[in-house]
Amino acid sequence: MPDTLYRGSKTLERPVISYRQPSYPGYLERGDPVPPASTLDLEAIDLADVEPWRQDKMWDRFERLRKEDPVHYTPDSIFGPYWSITRHRDIVAVDSDHKRFSSDSSLGGITLSDMADGMVSRSFISSDEPVHSAQRKVAQPAVAPTALRDYEPLIRQRTQAVLDGLPVGEPFDWVDRVSIELTAMMLATLFNYPQERRRELTRWSDVTTNPTDPDICPGGMEQWREELTQCAHVFWEIYQGRKNAEPAGDLMSLLAHGEATKNMDPRELLGNVILLIVGGNDTTRNSMSGGVYALNKFPDQYAKLKADHSLIPNMVSEIIRWQTPLAYMRRTALEDVEMHGKLIRKGDKVAMWYVSGNRDESFWDEDPNQLIIDRKQARNHVSFGFGIHRCVGNRLAELQLRILWEEILARFEHVEVLDEPSRVSSSFVKGYSWLPVVCHPR
Repeated sequence: MPDTLYRGSKTLERPVISYRQPSYPGYLERGDPVPPASTLDLEAIDLADVEPWRQDKMWDRFERLRKEDPVHYTPDSIFGPYWSITRHRDIVAVDSDHKRFSSDSSLGGITLSDMADGMVSRSFISSDEPVHSAQRKVAQPAVAPTALRDYEPLIRQRTQAVLDGLPVGEPFDWVDRVSIELTAMMLATLFNYPQERRRELTRWSDVTTNPTDPDICPGGMEQWREELTQCAHVFWEIYQGRKNAEPAGDLMSLLAHGEATKNMDPRELLGNVILLIVGGNDTTRNSMSGGVYALNKFPDQYAKLKADHSLIPNMVSEIIRWQTPLAYMRRTALEDVEMHGKLIRKGDKVAMWYVSGNRDESFWDEDPNQLIIDRKQARNHVSFGFGIHRCVGNRLAELQLRILWEEILARFEHVEVLDEPSRVSSSFVKGYSWLPVVCHPR
């Protein structure tokens, strides 16, 4: 990282990591040096190895694949064999082609790790047509433009309260005090879930997407099953209760009364609940942290923002592009498909690396590794996906981020990052578990 990160005299102790990540032959152990991509055999590049992600040193691997092997086959990984699509235009092409590339849970779903033990059934993101659109339509009113207009005053009020409660001039963890807190409150509102239990929602999101990360789920798959079983029981009771109540606008009421979702079994309900929790958590939460980190890493852009607050809406899109909260989505080929001279065979796993498409030198007019808050192409990012599976809550995420930065600029001269963040050990969620900052008042 360039030495442009603002440094402060105060420090905040980094959380101690007491567990080791699961190992796999050829994978790096925690803390091992990450070899440059140029030293690796091209065919040996495996983007599922999490240590480069934890150290934020996977970028040269993507750069090499985009240039030399944009449709790359990994014959052996912790998730089995898979293809990697790394260029922006190819990602859009695959994501838009739902007739040849399936999301269906019966074929493995949307992550390289096939849906475990049949515990979580399909959701509308892991369904093909016509089930996908029928179920997605049920949930959509919760994040429709009229709902967003109703949410905006509440989001602003909560954001103001959280920021006003921060210890000005003293170090604290931005991830916990701001990103998780604001995201949890919004999730609880969307589900009409008790606010005093809101952190259960972000916890279930973390466990769902990180079952093998010992920092989050040290008990591995056994703990994963136990915690998701608890989640399933809680939401099954809510679902049944909402069926016996008058229809309302929260997600659980919509699912309970929707024609395509009112007769779900517990596994399918859990699948849709987890989808909505993860979708509402990771994009917003990690972009809230990633934006603070990025603006400290590129102080000229922070200065540009301070001089012109009208750049906030475009900056929000640029932060989501630069951060890319979910690194990839997986599809399964429904037939043989040829791309760039490679033959993807029916049944093969295909990972669309959004994080790579958002840094594709052949697509972006200006250096894609830089945060440029007035970037003209910012809204062309693929962080929300493309085609029929485009994130249903993308406008809500943008609204939350816009309000956050409006309120930050209204009360702080600077949010100073004190040290490199701790990153989650995942090749799916590109996120932060700790970001030490100090807020300086205006």
